[in-house]
Amino acid sequence: MHCCIDICQIRCMSKQDFPIIALAGTDQAAGACCPPLVCEPLSTAEAEELASLFKAVADPVRLRLLSLIACHEGGEACVCDLTGAFDLTAPTISHHLKVLKQARLIDSERRGTWVYYWVNPGMLERLSAILGPHAMATA
Repeated sequence: MHCCIDICQIRCMSKQDFPIIALAGTDQAAGACCPPLVCEPLSTAEAEELASLFKAVADPVRLRLLSLIACHEGGEACVCDLTGAFDLTAPTISHHLKVLKQARLIDSERRGTWVYYWVNPGMLERLSAILGPHAMATA
């Protein structure tokens, strides 16, 4: 099965030590794509895991944050680069970043007084594998 990652995600992946996280309850090797929805029914554990991912990106602010981080030069963005893109308070932006991080869609590291965020490409690959155009082509 071929998983698609768009050019922005490829360009932005500067960190090479990201673990590819398998869905709970699966025997898939790290880096393997999960089956598209139309090929095989999801297990309860897979459905719960994916539901939390979809819930995290279902909010327009979180979806924009994820996009801003993924497309930021160098593949990571300082929180100071993200807050200016929204007409929201810093605590609200922090809350949305926390939700994305709890869903393992992003990761972060404190450097001095700033926190830098980057996208976990393995989790985006999971979403792409489930919803990608190849999923409908196999139906």
